[in-house]
Amino acid sequence: MVSVHTSAHGPAGDTAGDTADGTAVDAAARPGRPGPRGGPFEPPERPIAWAMLSRAVSVPLILGLVCFLPAVIAAQPGNGVRDTAYWLQLVLTCYAGARLATMILSTRRRLLQGVFWMFVYIAMGVAPFAQVVIGQTPTPMVGPRQDLITAVAMVLVGCAAYDLGALLASRRPLRRRTASARGSGGGGGPAVAHPLRLRLLVLVAFAASAFYVMKLGGPAVFFTSRQEINETVAASGVVTEGSNVGSAFIKGFGQVPALLALLFYTRRLATSYRARRTPSTVLVWVALVALNLVVNNPISNARYWFLTVLMAFVFTAMPSSAAVYRTVLATGVVGALVVFPYADKFRYDDEGQRPAQSASVFEPLVTKDYDQMVMFANTISWVDTRGHTYGRQLTGSALFFVPRAVWSGKPEDTGVRVGQWMGLRMTNLSAPLWTEFWVDFGATGMAGGMALIGYAAARTDRRYARAVTRAGPGPGSVLAIAAPLIAGYTFILLRGPLLQAAGKLAIAALCLLLIATFREQRAKRRR
Repeated sequence: MVSVHTSAHGPAGDTAGDTADGTAVDAAARPGRPGPRGGPFEPPERPIAWAMLSRAVSVPLILGLVCFLPAVIAAQPGNGVRDTAYWLQLVLTCYAGARLATMILSTRRRLLQGVFWMFVYIAMGVAPFAQVVIGQTPTPMVGPRQDLITAVAMVLVGCAAYDLGALLASRRPLRRRTASARGSGGGGGPAVAHPLRLRLLVLVAFAASAFYVMKLGGPAVFFTSRQEINETVAASGVVTEGSNVGSAFIKGFGQVPALLALLFYTRRLATSYRARRTPSTVLVWVALVALNLVVNNPISNARYWFLTVLMAFVFTAMPSSAAVYRTVLATGVVGALVVFPYADKFRYDDEGQRPAQSASVFEPLVTKDYDQMVMFANTISWVDTRGHTYGRQLTGSALFFVPRAVWSGKPEDTGVRVGQWMGLRMTNLSAPLWTEFWVDFGATGMAGGMALIGYAAARTDRRYARAVTRAGPGPGSVLAIAAPLIAGYTFILLRGPLLQAAGKLAIAALCLLLIATFREQRAKRRR
C-alpha cells in the first residue's frame, strides 16, 4: 500500500515521491521547496483527508460504473439476442467503466486519457450495450451479425492497444531543460504565447468573427437554430457544388481564433494577480466573452463543438483543480445519458423540431445519437465488398483544405461513403476513429494507430500536468491552452468522421503555431 503523508500546503493530487508529470523525485524534496538539484517546485502531497475520501468514493464509483449500470441495462426488456456480441459488449462496457473509474480516482489529472475513456464508456460501451439488449439501433445494420461481433472485438483490441501505448509513454521519462538552456534565454524552453502576437490574435479573432457574422446576415441568426445557420451558409455563396471547403474555412476562422483568444486571456486572469488588476486585460476578456457568446453559443452550434468550448474553458479557468477534473468526468456520464440526447433542441426550427418521447432513460441511447458501434459494423461490411483503401481516406482527411475542383478524386467522409453504400438519404453518420484506421489498414493498422494515440495522449497529459504547476511556464503557456482544447475536441475526433473534424483542429494548430515562441521572457511574465 502506498504511504500517504499529511501536508500543510493542501492537496495537489499527487502521491509522495511523484512530480505533477509523474516522474519520480528524491524523497527529501519537500512540498513548496525546490526539487532535487535545484529543479522546479514540487507540488504538495495529498493529505490524509483526501486519501480517506478517495477510498470511500472509489468503491461505489467502481461498482456503479462496472457493475450497477451494466446490470440495470441487462435487466431491460427487449428483443436482443444474448449471443457473442452481447457478452463482448458487456466485457467492453465493464472494461471501459473500470478504466474511467481509474481516471477519476487517479492522483494525477490525466486530461486526454480521462476524456477518451469517458467517450468509450458511453458511446462504445453503455449505449451499444443497451442497443444489443433492447434489439434496436439508431442506424440499420445491413451486414451479418458476425460483423457486429467483429466490430465489438476490434474496439476491445483498440482500447487494449491504447492502454499499451499509454503504458509505454509512462515508462519513458520526460526531458527537462538543462541549466545552461535555462540561463541562456534562448530556445529549448516550453512554448509560450508571444505578447505581441497574442494581441494580434485578438485582432484577428474580432475581424474574422465579424466577417463570419456579417456573411451570415448579422448576430440575430446565431440565436435561431442550426438549420437556419446551415441554410444561410448555403445561400451565402461560399458553398460550391460537391465541396464545403469554403464554408468550413469561414466557420473555422470565425469561431476558433475567438475561442483561443478567450482561453489565453482566461488563463492570464486565472493565474496572474497583476492581470486581474489591469483594466485593459479585463476589458479585452469581457469583449471576448461577448464575442464567443455570439459565434460559439450552444444554439447555433453542434453539441460536440459546444462541449469542446465548455470543457476547454473550464479546464483553462481552473487548471489545477483536481475536484473540477473529477467532477467533469463523473458528471459527464450522467450528462451523456440524460442531457446530451435532448441537447439538440435548437438543431431545427419549430416546424422541423422532432418531439422527444421516451418511456425509459435508455431509449434515447437506441434511437438517436449513439450509432458508433453499428456504423463500425456497417463499415466492416462495406470494406468486405470493396477492400481496404490503404491510406487514401486518412490522406483525404489530412488534405481537407484541397478543394474538389482541384482534386477531383478527393475521398468523401467515411461515414458519408458508407451511408451512400447503405442506400440512406441521411448520410450525416459517425465514423469512429477505430473505423478510420480499419478502412485504410485493417486490424493491424487499427491496433497500431490506437497505440500511437494512447502514447501521445499519455505524454501530453504528463507535460500538461507540468505546465499547470507552480513551476510551469506561466500564464502564457501554449500547452496549458492546447491540452484542454484537444481534450474537448477529442469527442469530435473519436466520433468522426476525421474529414469533418480536421478543419477546426488545423486552424487551431495554425493559430497556436503563429503566436508561440520558445524563448523564455521572464521579465514579461505576468505573475
